[in-house]
Amino acid sequence: MYVRRVVPNIQSEAQKESSEFYGVLGFEEVMNLGWIMTLASAENPAVQVSLMSEDRTAPVVPDMSIEVEDVDAAYAAMRERGAEIVHPLTDEEWGVRRFFVRDPNGRVVNVLSHS
Repeated sequence: MYVRRVVPNIQSEAQKESSEFYGVLGFEEVMNLGWIMTLASAENPAVQVSLMSEDRTAPVVPDMSIEVEDVDAAYAAMRERGAEIVHPLTDEEWGVRRFFVRDPNGRVVNVLSHS
């Protein structure tokens, strides 16, 4: 399975302060939906961190996001192995298709592809 990027998600009520903090390390805002802000490296845009106050369409804030080439295949593989699906496969209005799955450590992973 081809992985495009991995992004840590930090639950935060201090997005402005966090943006300034990570800005010192070379990150700049590339997306902001109000409840989620993604910062990326200016030199390497695939290097990212997201700050989330909540997840607007899912029951929990995921610990990380993994963008894959084929989210439907990833979903089928996780269901086949009996993994706990925390949020079902969903087409989101901001242009991603995603699901949440719990890893063996109890962390919630947002697995997605861009539409």
